[in-house]
Amino acid sequence: MAERHHLHLISDSTGETLHAITRASLAPFSQSNPHINVSIFVRTASDLQTALRQVRENPGLVLYTLADPLLRQTLLQDCEDMGVITVAPLDPVVEAVSVFLGKPPEDKPGMQHRITSDYFDRIAALDYAVSHDDGALGDRLLNADVILTGVSRTSKTPTCIYLAYRGIKAANVPLVPKTDPSTAFFDAIERSVPVIGLTASPSRLSQVRTHRLDTIGSTKTAEYAELDQIRGEVANARLFFDRYEIPVIDVTRRSIEETAAEVLAHLRARGITGA
Repeated sequence: MAERHHLHLISDSTGETLHAITRASLAPFSQSNPHINVSIFVRTASDLQTALRQVRENPGLVLYTLADPLLRQTLLQDCEDMGVITVAPLDPVVEAVSVFLGKPPEDKPGMQHRITSDYFDRIAALDYAVSHDDGALGDRLLNADVILTGVSRTSKTPTCIYLAYRGIKAANVPLVPKTDPSTAFFDAIERSVPVIGLTASPSRLSQVRTHRLDTIGSTKTAEYAELDQIRGEVANARLFFDRYEIPVIDVTRRSIEETAAEVLAHLRARGITGA
């Protein structure tokens, strides 16, 4: 049996940054599955010793984000004594920004998560996305930064939630067969609220809808996931997008992050930015 590799993430904050870097770094190694040990909110000597104990028990690569210079020095020295490699992924970027700005960084943990006006903007955007899911509270669509529309299962909701994290108030309006969107939706278009259509290949939508029905044990008619039915929905949606000159993003082979990035590109072109 092959020895399993261990990867240690040690952070003085939530560890989200290290998690994101780790996922991106492991992507080219799809056949590998290291065990990831996580130590978060490491802000005291005692916290650090607890984290280092895991490293001693299962030696492996250590990725860390520690603002406190004494904790960093202790970590580096102990890991060197253990013969363990340590990497501070943010250091090169922070150093470059420091040179660019002409001032040193603040030695405070969790600075990227501090509560600022941007933080409250993101919370407000998240609340907006949830309350405007599937066209709810349609009379408030005029307050949206962007409205996503499309047939069922084109990733409208998760994309709106992701955009909310970027401070964008995103609402979604579903295109339901044989049913017109609310008048509030057309009012928003008339008032130049950005609207973006999401589409996907019928075969992909059929797979997603079938899985959805199986998961929730729905008694919905099979037409919901029937390929010919979906082809008609997608074709009608395309006609709808063309009629109202709505830009379209095909999400068939896109992740939520990629779809959101494309939406943000459309919004930046119109001078709209998030938090």
